[in-house]
Amino acid sequence: QMQLVESGGGLVQAGGSLRLSCAASERTSRAYAMGWFRQAPGKERDFVALITWSGSRTYYADSVKGRLTISRDNAKNTVTLQMNSLKPEDTAIYYCAAYLGSVVPELRDIDYWGQGTQVTVSS
Repeated sequence: QMQLVESGGGLVQAGGSLRLSCAASERTSRAYAMGWFRQAPGKERDFVALITWSGSRTYYADSVKGRLTISRDNAKNTVTLQMNSLKPEDTAIYYCAAYLGSVVPELRDIDYWGQGTQVTVSS
């Protein structure tokens, strides 16, 4: 089964940048789309970004458009989230996700989740 491991979280000041990475295990023949969700304390887990298996299409939540960029390298089985112009409201645990689909997923659509990495943006 797929295993996802996130890294790159940390503490940054507002306006700063951070780069998250997600390493996916090999031994899968399925063409998984990869994405990122986040969950702030006391809030629901929300969609952040998605990239299709081929990398030809990306999707973003309105709140992060223009600031966050998702990319993937299938040869290395990794997906990244470059975060720029960070805001305090970006503070959350960020989860890597994989699913068999080509549209923005609902939580119930996700096939595999990573354990999450904490991102804290101070003001």
